[in-house]
Amino acid sequence: MQTSLKIAIVGSGLVGSLLAIYLKKAGHTVHVYDRSPDIRKINFSGRSINLAMSNRGWKALDAVGVGDAVREIAIPMDKRAIHLVDKLNFQNYGQEGESIYSISRGKLNRKMIDLAEQAGAEFHFEQKVWDVTLNDATLHIGESERGEWEERKFDMVFGADGAFSRIRHRMQRQSMFNYSQEFLNMGYKELNIPANPDGTHKLDKNSFHIWPRGEYMLIALPNLDGSFTCTLFMPFEGENSFESLTDRKMVEDFFEKNFPDSIEVIPELANDFFKNPTSTLVTMKCFPWTFENKIALIGDACHAIVPFYGQGMNAGFEDITVLNEMIEKYQDDWKKIFSEYQISRKPNADAIAELSYRNFLEMSTKTADEKFLLQKKIEKVFSDKHPDKWIPLYSRVTFSDRPYAEALAIGDYQNGIMEEILKLDNIENIWNTPEVENKILDLLQKA
Repeated sequence: MQTSLKIAIVGSGLVGSLLAIYLKKAGHTVHVYDRSPDIRKINFSGRSINLAMSNRGWKALDAVGVGDAVREIAIPMDKRAIHLVDKLNFQNYGQEGESIYSISRGKLNRKMIDLAEQAGAEFHFEQKVWDVTLNDATLHIGESERGEWEERKFDMVFGADGAFSRIRHRMQRQSMFNYSQEFLNMGYKELNIPANPDGTHKLDKNSFHIWPRGEYMLIALPNLDGSFTCTLFMPFEGENSFESLTDRKMVEDFFEKNFPDSIEVIPELANDFFKNPTSTLVTMKCFPWTFENKIALIGDACHAIVPFYGQGMNAGFEDITVLNEMIEKYQDDWKKIFSEYQISRKPNADAIAELSYRNFLEMSTKTADEKFLLQKKIEKVFSDKHPDKWIPLYSRVTFSDRPYAEALAIGDYQNGIMEEILKLDNIENIWNTPEVENKILDLLQKA
């Protein structure tokens, strides 16, 4: 237990709520502020990509004893279901028994707030934090940015308030603060596949469903009630874009042509398309993440990423794991804790940002490419035989807690080897032979 401090967390999302549990268990008084209403009392829909919990997320949850409570609302997905225009392929994610887990963002956020309250954290909803005084950790709260503000003084403030963080906004006004944000020229829109009348799923419930179409794609993740949360990713402008689909018939014709096997299972397609908002996708990077022993950023507030590796939440939860390791190591030396936390996490946050961006190309284009599918088959056969010599990149990111930066570097090196293997004559017919296995071993030895 540390010396007890009065700590504020700005943001009651997934990372803020889990951080509250950790800080309470470390002996602190914790107040969580959020400008939005209590998510447990409102309808949460229309702007969500279902979460894909993997090893890093489970590690953070299990370490404070809440993993099993979250498993109750999670569905394992052990494979991709790749919906081509004329056929359906399946591709396993990892070894036997390895899965990622689909969880409704709304359900998980409600659960995490409940668990944080049970741990003793105090939540303050509809409290708009407009600014923070860095030197003395004072929050400035009011109805409007130009109106009167109330001051609330704390020993420490954590900014867990997302990609457009107000706490980071204040930190950006320091000298020597590096900041960048980059929007993709594509957005996303939520759609829905309802359950069958008997409550069962219309598609395989243990698969992450992908309709890869190059510049755009559709994905679907299962929910406990038999439905799927679907997300359509498309450019904002151009030939196949949100801008180009202006009426119901155009939307229905587009899906009939490009996602023909989805038409039957999305009965409210046009209604959902025009009712739900089109949201943006942004990568945000910054540094430093902390100010002395008073202020720290965590999760999307310091490293927002695009969702194509399913690692945004997992990376945010891993921030907490690393912060907690530093707390255990340095006890009450918060300057040292904060310094080591940001030095440890920054390279890994940059690495998963890069990997997430690249994975859009894999999901939207490569999963429909025969060469890519062959590469994955070769990698799986080789890694099954030589697990000490080859762990595929996806497994390093998803089924491991080794650093993201390490996964990125080793993944690039492995991809270079696979490029050589795919150049072999007649590789389509000899891929599962001792010749190919020995060639990979030879290339690994030369490296």
